[in-house]
Amino acid sequence: MKKMIGVIAIICSSFLFAQDLTWNQEIVTFKSANPFSFEGIITDLDNQPIQEVSGILTLPENFDSSKKYPLIIGVAGSLNWSQHHLDYLGMYQEMGIATFQLQSFDSRDVQSTVGTQVEVTTAMVILDSYRALETLSIHPNIDIDHVGITGWSLGGGVSLYSAWLPLIDAINNREFMFAAHLPIYPPCLSYPYPASNMQFSTAPIHILIGELDSWVPAVACTELLEKMEYSGLPVNIDMTIYDNAHHSFDKRDTEISVVENGYSLGDCRFPMNEEGTLLLSEYWNIPINTPLRQKLALMTCAGRGPSMGGNVEAREQSFQFSAVFFKNHLSR
Repeated sequence: MKKMIGVIAIICSSFLFAQDLTWNQEIVTFKSANPFSFEGIITDLDNQPIQEVSGILTLPENFDSSKKYPLIIGVAGSLNWSQHHLDYLGMYQEMGIATFQLQSFDSRDVQSTVGTQVEVTTAMVILDSYRALETLSIHPNIDIDHVGITGWSLGGGVSLYSAWLPLIDAINNREFMFAAHLPIYPPCLSYPYPASNMQFSTAPIHILIGELDSWVPAVACTELLEKMEYSGLPVNIDMTIYDNAHHSFDKRDTEISVVENGYSLGDCRFPMNEEGTLLLSEYWNIPINTPLRQKLALMTCAGRGPSMGGNVEAREQSFQFSAVFFKNHLSR
């Protein structure tokens, strides 16, 4: 049995959770923490406030209790869980893959971070994801060597930067790693700097994003991939950009709406040093490592009022791609 550090697994009954569970579901609770930034994980993880986090493990219907199954950990965006996220998880379950619906927001009594982006951060949820992975490693029906991660918007950032090796080293010294990463419209605003810091897992990473995304721009992801290629370091990443598609292009509702208090991050790019500290720029070595400093930094580059809404064709293509991606990379 692999060693687990600071982690407990508790299988809870359904009365502890807001939704009814089916016979093939379990609530799994474990200990995580509340680091505001990547810097908090890399330089000061042992001193971060402890946070209990839960999630819903769903095994494929008609699963065989004597077998192990691949797993996908799903991570919600800044608006917490939505139906289109659950549609993906349902598809994976039908494919014979177990899913874990990470409840980072509900566990912290937060429903949305759209207007602030500080109450639940990417760093917190990356740590939650790895603590969940560690916890589920002892589950008798989970194949721990075939676990992928996917997420949307903020959760897309978690899916992307959970492949950054300095974070993995700080969390578990690479004892537990994801076999595949599928970020869906992630914020690609932070880039490891200098090029020697562009150290990512060689597990496959594929970004899905819309051409018209005004919340987290596709061009930022294009630039990040170019920086990765320029670094010359090994990385296994690719990207698909969907034409005429906005943020949340995979929603069923095709009405395009404006989120008045949301950040429009098109002009924001922040270098990140080897300790995980975001800097205002490559020339202004000012750390962005507190909620106030983050707010001030976003005032220099972000607007408000991004758009979001579904696109029928992009949704269909995204679901098709996601199914093939995880089938290829999580097959035993």
